[in-house]
Amino acid sequence: MQQWLIAWIKSALIEVQEYVKLCQATARGAVTRPFYWRDLVTQMEIIGLGSLTVVILTGLFTGAVLALQSGVTLDQFGARPYVGRLVSATMVKALGPVLTALMLAGRVGSGIAAELGSMAVTDQIHALRALGTDPVRKLVVPRVLAGFIMTPLLTAVANTVGLIGGWVIAVFQLRVASGLYWSSVVEGLYIEDVYMGIIKPFFLGLVIVTVGCHVGLRTSGGTQGVGRSTTNAVVAASVGVLAVDFFLTRLILSVLYP
Repeated sequence: MQQWLIAWIKSALIEVQEYVKLCQATARGAVTRPFYWRDLVTQMEIIGLGSLTVVILTGLFTGAVLALQSGVTLDQFGARPYVGRLVSATMVKALGPVLTALMLAGRVGSGIAAELGSMAVTDQIHALRALGTDPVRKLVVPRVLAGFIMTPLLTAVANTVGLIGGWVIAVFQLRVASGLYWSSVVEGLYIEDVYMGIIKPFFLGLVIVTVGCHVGLRTSGGTQGVGRSTTNAVVAASVGVLAVDFFLTRLILSVLYP
């Protein structure tokens, strides 16, 4: 039992070390030549436009269920007109960034891990090195930059659609006046909330893509290894998103509300 625990700790430390080394190499590759602009645009299309449908559906139903459940609760206090304030604050500060990141972890993180894992087990990574191309610059940097750019944009879309979903429920189900709902939305948002909703997605996007790239590049064991890497990438990215969201929230709150 003790040997197993030591081996597990050693393996975990090695994974963390390799992940940090990949992040350092990615940071260097993002600010030094050569740049693969075409790959960056391709990855922005895959990550951004490819994830648009699932993000819109997630935001729509999240906003709708928030309005529906909070409306029932607020009725107990005679505060149904404030449903817009609750929906806007919850979506922008918390649920919008996190749910968008979790959807991207399931779609983008798994796709990156599967793609890079397939390249790793078929020795395409070694072929790139033999041709004088740095795999990190060619494969990782465009994906990381695309995730860093597109995740905040997708989060903004999810927040907007979520507010619209809450409006639909508030007007047609809870019988709240449309103008009253939108005025409550505006009143419920403070500039600190907007800052929090903007800052979080940048870091969450980095976590999703870097974890997917790390797991994919370290794939071994043929097609079964690719399947394991895909599962591990989704699980690790999802847990990473929740953990980073917690620490970011504490940090931002300590800065905005000292």
